[in-house]
Amino acid sequence: MRISNDWLDYELLDASWGERLERWGDVILIRPDPQIIWKSQKNNKYWEDYSARYIRSRSGGGSWEIKKKFKESWVINYKNLKFLIRPTGFKHTGLFPEQAVNWDFIIDEIKKSGREIKLLNLFAYTGGASLAAAEAGASVCHVDSSKGIVSWARENAVLSKLDSRPVRWIVDDCNKFIAREYKRNNRYDAIVLDPPSYGRGPGGEIWKLEENIYDLLSTCVNILSDQPLFFILNSYSTGLSSGVMECLLKTVLINRFGESVKNKIIAISDEIGLNIKNNNLYLPSGNTTIIKFT
Repeated sequence: MRISNDWLDYELLDASWGERLERWGDVILIRPDPQIIWKSQKNNKYWEDYSARYIRSRSGGGSWEIKKKFKESWVINYKNLKFLIRPTGFKHTGLFPEQAVNWDFIIDEIKKSGREIKLLNLFAYTGGASLAAAEAGASVCHVDSSKGIVSWARENAVLSKLDSRPVRWIVDDCNKFIAREYKRNNRYDAIVLDPPSYGRGPGGEIWKLEENIYDLLSTCVNILSDQPLFFILNSYSTGLSSGVMECLLKTVLINRFGESVKNKIIAISDEIGLNIKNNNLYLPSGNTTIIKFT
């Protein structure tokens, strides 16, 4: 498992009985997590001394139960990057801290490349990977279908003093955007892809990850440059293991570049996760496959 260990402003304090207990700066939040099926004793003092707890509704969705007043939004740091945290009605806060292990990889690989890199971040959410790439010196194209989420990502860029870097902020359906980029002959040296498990397109089209991911990846590899640097595929779907993701990526890359590409790539496939401070266990928080081109 690849663990994000370098956070100072975030901690997973404990995890038990279907909930995670987290410190986001000075704010302590309790949120449900379906991965936490163990039932250890909740002996951490913060289980009682929290700021807010997300309570699911039997009819769907949920709401925050506020115990201590806190600001509507606040800023936390990860190394040189800054992020605006804002608890939403869907239990999310605007950031997935386990992804920091991928941000570190992005920064290291771009800096080591010694050349100009164009990176495409699809389903890019609030921009963690986009900001990491921009900080490392890449030209970035950030794409998400939600106007509000893209605005949030741009706020994070301003906070991180990266708003003057070459970043294109695109509000669009990712599948349609990729198809247009192919026709425009726009190519990218690195692609980061974090598709949802389930969703609906702008025309009401149903998206199911396991059914649609192969076609999406096939389209994505067609807009890789002739000298790609890396491809990152991340998933939070329990139905898509890192091993399956690696096979998918290798297959579409062979279809694009031929059998010889197998001698030019290194695959890193594993769960990503977070250290649980209270008991030294780890919380798995998704799967990532990275393909590095040598």
